Amino acid sequence: MSLEWEQLVVEAVDPVALGNWWAGALGWVVLNDTHDEFEIRPAPDRLPGLIFEPVREPKAGKNRLHLDLRPDDQDAEVARLLALGARHADVGQGDVPWVVMADPEGNEFCVLAPRRTP
Repeated sequence: MSLEWEQLVVEAVDPVALGNWWAGALGWVVLNDTHDEFEIRPAPDRLPGLIFEPVREPKAGKNRLHLDLRPDDQDAEVARLLALGARHADVGQGDVPWVVMADPEGNEFCVLAPRRTP
């Protein structure tokens, strides 16, 4: 038996706008750009991807699943994401080495510190 992670589905009030935001934030390519299903991937033939599907209601409450992103330079990446339209978010994390942020529709994600080399 084989199992492969294909996509993470994100519900969005504006799937095209949010999908384009994440494509720019991650440097990914757009595979499908319809309002009903906006898909991005690291490369056309590389998985997993993100699919943005429409919902009418805005996000309510804290995410139960979120992305952790690990950059080479945490401060520079946080500044870049803020310039793209992300914002800082407080989910009760306290004093931690990662930065909790939210995308333009309020979906939380974390920007981790760079990986330590052994």
